[in-house]
Parts: sequence; C-alpha cells; structure tokens
Amino acid sequence: MALRVTIWNENIHEQQTDSVPAKIYPNGMHGAIKTLLENELGGAVTVSTATLDEPEHGLTKDVLDKTDVLMWWGHEAHPKVSDEVVQRVYDAVLGGMGLIVLHSGHYSKIFKKLMGTSCSLRWRSSKDREVVWNVNPTHPITQGVADPIVIPLQEMYGEYFDIPTPDELIFISSFTGGEVFRSGATWKRGLGKVFYFSPGDQDYPVYHQKEIGKVLANAAVWAKPVMRGEPIDATFHPDGWFDKN
Repeated sequence: MALRVTIWNENIHEQQTDSVPAKIYPNGMHGAIKTLLENELGGAVTVSTATLDEPEHGLTKDVLDKTDVLMWWGHEAHPKVSDEVVQRVYDAVLGGMGLIVLHSGHYSKIFKKLMGTSCSLRWRSSKDREVVWNVNPTHPITQGVADPIVIPLQEMYGEYFDIPTPDELIFISSFTGGEVFRSGATWKRGLGKVFYFSPGDQDYPVYHQKEIGKVLANAAVWAKPVMRGEPIDATFHPDGWFDKN
C-alpha cells in the first residue's frame, strides 16, 4: 500500500496578488512540496493537500484517519487554526500518525502543544545563505542527502531555539552572520513520530530544491506509523487478571 501523505499549508502568502510567494509558488507551497515528494517516491506515495480556508481546515477525522504522515506549513495564520482541529491532529499523532513540521510551523499551535515549550527562536529575513549540515549520517532521514545542503537564499533562524531536547538531532544549519540553528530534529510523542525541518521560507524557492525534496521524502518514510490506534490511556487491571490469562 502506498504511503499516504497529507500536506497542510495555510496558503495565505501565495494568494496575495503579485506577491513574491505567488510568483515563486503559483501552485502554492503545498503544490511544490507535493511535486517534490512525487518526484522522489513515485508510485510509493499518494499525496493530498489541505488548506486553512477549507471546512475544518481540510483536516476532518476521516482525512486524518486516512493519513499516514501529515506535513504542516504555517506562518501568518497560527491563531486562526481551530483548537478543535489542533486537538484532533494531536490525538492522531499520539495514536501513531507521523507529523513533519516545516519552517515557521515551529510557532504553530500543534507543534507548541506537542513540544510543551514556547518554540521561540532568533530570526532575520535578509536573503541569507543557509548551509545545512548532516550531523547524523546513519539516520534514515539523511540517506542519499547531499552534505551539506546549500540554500543560496533563505531566512535566518538562530539559537536559542526553545524546544525540548530532541530525541535525535539530524541537521544543524549555519548562516553568514555566524549564527547556527538546530534545523532538523525528531521526537516521539505517544505512538507517533515528529520531525521538524526549518528550511522553507515563503519568499525563497527552497521547495524547488531537489535536495530538500530528498529530505522530506526520507522523513515521510521514516515517520510512517508502526501502528495506529487511539491515544494511549490508563487501563484498569483488576487483581488476579494475569492468572486468568
């Protein structure tokens, strides 16, 4: 069965007439990411998309039940995302669905809820160069990925990045101002896996780079569920239960 990926994008910047993102991503960032995944994984993946202005933001229970891995890009509209939908995604992750959070999605309600921290960082939007260094060469996400990945134009993200200590640190980025940033990291939450990957500002063509597509494809395969179910809950075991089995 093909891996089922849903790409969620707030899709606001690309809708602004004559904006830079509209010119770079005429089919939306979600469309560009979809192309990257399909080019890398071919028939091994089925990709669908969802956006903020759809009913329930396109993330109904039925959609999430049929999603192995959810990718999330957000920026301007974090407060507009329904708390009910956030809880639904949260429960799906705890129940085994994979989640890949992209760029300014670090400030999304779902990422902050899963991390339990502010997820704040330093930033500078100044057409910087980002060099993404592989610090975990045996990890499945880094296999076949260029080392380093050079992104000619990108927004600067820098430390301190207020996240819990990652289960695995995958990438560290450096910038021309001397800043460094933990740009790729993983966590397990309940039965699900979470990967944060920072490259991908809306004003630059990052999601047209083949190297970025390789990372995202590898991450999707890595994050696929081992099992799916309801979030783990407390279960009462009466005295003598073991002797009856």
